[in-house]
Amino acid sequence: MNERQTVVLLAEDNEDDVHLVERAFRLAQLPHAVVVARDGGEALAYLFGEPPYDDRARFPLPAVVILDLNMPRVNGFDVLASVKQAKDLCRIPIVVLSSSDEDADIQRSYDLGANSYLKKPVGFDAFTYLIAEIEEYWLRTNLSPAVPA
Repeated sequence: MNERQTVVLLAEDNEDDVHLVERAFRLAQLPHAVVVARDGGEALAYLFGEPPYDDRARFPLPAVVILDLNMPRVNGFDVLASVKQAKDLCRIPIVVLSSSDEDADIQRSYDLGANSYLKKPVGFDAFTYLIAEIEEYWLRTNLSPAVPA
């Protein structure tokens, strides 16, 4: 990973959605490394620096987390709760990207500390546009507090 690249942690178990996000970043030539966690447990291990992610030089904290809610092992709600309660991680922006537009899921996500809640769009063009919007706002426009290294 290039030292100058900003890391985006994508917590997503659906391979099609993983490929869509990675392809959208590539096609838009966005200068960020996308690290994929394929379930909530893997996302937490990465964020908390647990093996095999315990080398922060190789696995830096992300500038933003794109989080699916419905994942195996540990779901997105549990990831949100754990991260937002952790003093060293709570300021990392978490964007929920879910296929659910259920009010209960939206409310619960914000109650647990989500910074944004977006519904997964249908179609590659719409998905690409949304990823570009996430990148523009959370990685270019928004001023985030420093996250410990």
